[in-house]
Amino acid sequence: MERSPPALVEVPKFFVCPISLEVMRDPVTLSSGITYDRDSIERWVFTDGHGDCPVTKLQLGAADLEPTPNHTLRRLIQAWCAAHAVERFPTPRPPVDADRVAAIVDEAGRGGQQELLAALRELADIVSESDRNRRCVEGSPGAVDFLVSVVKKHAAGTRKPVGGSQGEMCGMLDSPKASSPEEASLSILHSLKLSEESLKRVLGGSDDFLDTLASVLRWPSYRSRTYGIHLLKAALSAMSPSRLSSANAELVDGVVRVVADRTLSPKEVKMALHVLCRLCPWGRNRIKAVEAGAVAAIVELLLNEGCGNSNGGGGNRACELAAVAIDHLCGCAEGRLELVAHPAGLAVVARAATRLSPPGTESAVRALHAVARHSATPAVLQEMLAVGVVARLLYLVQAGTDGERSRERAKEMLKMHARVWRGSPCLASHLASYPC
Repeated sequence: MERSPPALVEVPKFFVCPISLEVMRDPVTLSSGITYDRDSIERWVFTDGHGDCPVTKLQLGAADLEPTPNHTLRRLIQAWCAAHAVERFPTPRPPVDADRVAAIVDEAGRGGQQELLAALRELADIVSESDRNRRCVEGSPGAVDFLVSVVKKHAAGTRKPVGGSQGEMCGMLDSPKASSPEEASLSILHSLKLSEESLKRVLGGSDDFLDTLASVLRWPSYRSRTYGIHLLKAALSAMSPSRLSSANAELVDGVVRVVADRTLSPKEVKMALHVLCRLCPWGRNRIKAVEAGAVAAIVELLLNEGCGNSNGGGGNRACELAAVAIDHLCGCAEGRLELVAHPAGLAVVARAATRLSPPGTESAVRALHAVARHSATPAVLQEMLAVGVVARLLYLVQAGTDGERSRERAKEMLKMHARVWRGSPCLASHLASYPC
């Protein structure tokens, strides 16, 4: 005889969080008298930026930033779970405070390697537990500076060529069972999602932190490189144009290495492209990027990614960013020279121009326009004809783009070199309307 399924248990309404509509794990009460689950109300206030009670719409006061734990309700929920054979929620740990964070940092500073790693693991557990703990660690005096100092101190040894004792460190960095102090600190800094104010304080008046990140982007550990590019992207948002203009060649080279790195996930590669596009407009960063091999790295990326779909849709985000980066790099003579020197350079950029969204198409066409206007040697013009660049320009003019500026640039290029290109039998009829 088949057993009937167990009856559904009705949850008392006052056990349910008004925000998440789930049974509360850690109920806390606001000054408005309404009780919420701690994670839900902290996300409402701190992450989403609301300043009122979700139910009563009353403005929250300073005391509501540290809501009162409702121990009675939590005990009732746990007793109800036990009575109805519902899995009980573990008793939440008390929220960490600045004094505890300061004690952990102090213990780490006075101990040896093992004590340092233990302290960093404890900090990592605290940060991962809740958004409140993350904000507490970030706001605790000296905590962020301590984490940065650990990375800086241990980064000095990794700047040397790999070999000997350094080779041992590489093995430790890539080991799935062990973590170096610098990698643990990088992981925590990444998890903290530092505010712009904290980043500005870390950057201070020197480039030490940027120099450290430049070193991190060359470390053998892919996890460290991942944390490094995330931190660099966040740091750039807090930098002034003058600081961006003075980025050193090692930093730009590190970013290019990440763009060319096929062991990292597409997310990190796209982030590196974001950083490259942010750096390129300032100072001599374009030239530094070209010297670091950025053009070849981006062309290879476009070849591997396929430039999105072939029907003019949104395409791949990495290809969109790669087109923007190529546009920046072709703004200097060195970048144009590298593009035309690459066997697939002109062809792959022309293909991107017909396969990306209108903004991506505009960037790719602008790069081709820079080549056609400033680097159009006879050999380059013949190559543009041979690899299909001219045919794609005709396509853009006739039907292939929604962007008027891209169409006009394509038309201008065809007019600019019609005398050279009109000799092609397959294009003569199309180019007849362009005056020489």
